[in-house]
Amino acid sequence: MEILSIFKHAVMISFFVFVVMLLVDFLDMVTQRRISSVMQGGRWRQYTLASFLGSTPGCLGAFMNVTLYVHGMISFGAIVGGMIATSGDEAFVMLAEFPGTAMALFGLLFVSGILFAWVTDKLIGIFHIVPCESCSKTVCELCLSGTNKTEEGNRIFSIRNISQNFHPLSFTRFLLLLVFGSCLILLLLGTIGTTDWNWKRITFVILSVCSLYVTMIVSEPYLLVHIWDHIIKKHLFRVFLWTFGALLFVHLGLAFWNLESFVRDHMMWVLLIGALIGIVPESGPHLIFVMMYAQGMVPFSVLFTASFVQDGHGMLPLLSYSIKDSVLIKAFNLFFGLVVGVALFSLGL
Repeated sequence: MEILSIFKHAVMISFFVFVVMLLVDFLDMVTQRRISSVMQGGRWRQYTLASFLGSTPGCLGAFMNVTLYVHGMISFGAIVGGMIATSGDEAFVMLAEFPGTAMALFGLLFVSGILFAWVTDKLIGIFHIVPCESCSKTVCELCLSGTNKTEEGNRIFSIRNISQNFHPLSFTRFLLLLVFGSCLILLLLGTIGTTDWNWKRITFVILSVCSLYVTMIVSEPYLLVHIWDHIIKKHLFRVFLWTFGALLFVHLGLAFWNLESFVRDHMMWVLLIGALIGIVPESGPHLIFVMMYAQGMVPFSVLFTASFVQDGHGMLPLLSYSIKDSVLIKAFNLFFGLVVGVALFSLGL
């Protein structure tokens, strides 16, 4: 029975992640070229916008930062700050589990990204680190391809899109409409989620309606490339497995391993482990610390340190371009994260 409860919890979190990912990707489609155009400016503008992109949930902001960096449009410090602000797919889970704390965390990471971007650009002069040269090929082609963003952005509110997309209706669009429509009905009936009309239930209903609209309005190439191939195939199943695994790990640890006592007695080691795991360029392992924080087992400083160092899989495109720069970015993030995390821990946070 406990496994079933954990499974339902993981499904609800995964559904929330999927819906928010879809909406974030859709908004990115509309605004991406505008954001890219204003990135070229003074260093503080680069720091601010790179950190803002990084603090947006998911991988899109981090991928855009990498693309701008390898094209020589932002400094080395800006890409460091952007990765500091990035929390990867775990950001969606944090929004589902503890939205208030999550927003505060994102805000703190955003400010930290700006500050340490400036510090990094000061330090690279001492260590003679030269930013990578611009290239002619976009790194994250998957996140930027599939649609003409300007054309899509100009016609997303056209009613004609809906009639065109339904004649004929593709199986992918039908399946997504069926999923979102079913979830909306079940949420309205109280079959899934909370039975009371609290803010969580209202939020899920609103997100489901927005997702139905996006599914009906976007073009077929966008639907296939961005939603089906990217979000569902590359993110959703992995997010569900890691979420279910993290929930199960915490449950079994509390039931059989006295995990809470171990964590409480070795909190500084837990903070260090969280920072080291953050080096892994992958979304998922950090979820263990997210779930432990949600259960009240670790303080905010541990969650902050792990979030500070890790950047989901936002670093993967840069690894294919420059291993040296990727290692240096991670080294800066690990050092800064441990300094700030230990300071917060010493303050009792």
